Amino acid sequence: MAANEIPAPDFGSRLLSRIEVAEGTMAFYFEKPQQFDFKPGQAADVTLLDPPETDSEGNTRTFSIASSPFENNLMFATRMRDTAFKRSLKSLPLGTEVKIGPAMGSFTLHKNSAKAAVFLAGGIGITPFLSILRQADHDRLPHKLYLLYSNRRPEDTAFLEVLQELEKSNPNFRLICTMTEMSQSQKEWKGEVGFINKETLMKHLTTIYGHIYYIAGPPTMVAAMRKMLVDAAVDEDDIRTEDFAGYL
Repeated sequence: MAANEIPAPDFGSRLLSRIEVAEGTMAFYFEKPQQFDFKPGQAADVTLLDPPETDSEGNTRTFSIASSPFENNLMFATRMRDTAFKRSLKSLPLGTEVKIGPAMGSFTLHKNSAKAAVFLAGGIGITPFLSILRQADHDRLPHKLYLLYSNRRPEDTAFLEVLQELEKSNPNFRLICTMTEMSQSQKEWKGEVGFINKETLMKHLTTIYGHIYYIAGPPTMVAAMRKMLVDAAVDEDDIRTEDFAGYL
């Protein structure tokens, strides 16, 4: 930030509701401040004003915005690690005031609809893609969209039903989910199993070249996916990444 640049102000908001969207993952809905603008795929800081407990990590966390701009509320989703911030967020009474920082980041859908978007998501890395996909469906964007979404089990897969409905609603969207630990699951699964790799891409894409790739998830997953694409001679300028350190 330049010395004469004034930082954008935070916005006041209130916690409206919270629901479990997968085992160990919760979604939190907040009032969307009147002047709050964002692009699908961006993130924002959430600050608890007077939490019941705190720790050395402080009272602010950065979350991708999982809701879309056309929606009336802001929604953030997170794995519920055992930290002071997460425990406080889970226990806050509905109506509690918080501060939300201005939207930030450039992990947003490219404009050239001639190039398909291929989203590679691991775990809670689904959140920016959910925002992008719901807005694309709402706006009837012409982009071809592919989501390869990796989780341990169906029980851990946040927003699975929402994504399945989006695939039905948007003829330009293809959903490919894969599970890596089905031996630990109590649910039936007829979809893909194993980790996302080059063979997975080749199976579901007519070609792996000429697309814009977006990768979001744990740092190890993001690094592995990026290496896979680079090793396959995908243009590095066509690869965009977002790490979710600590949230998985």
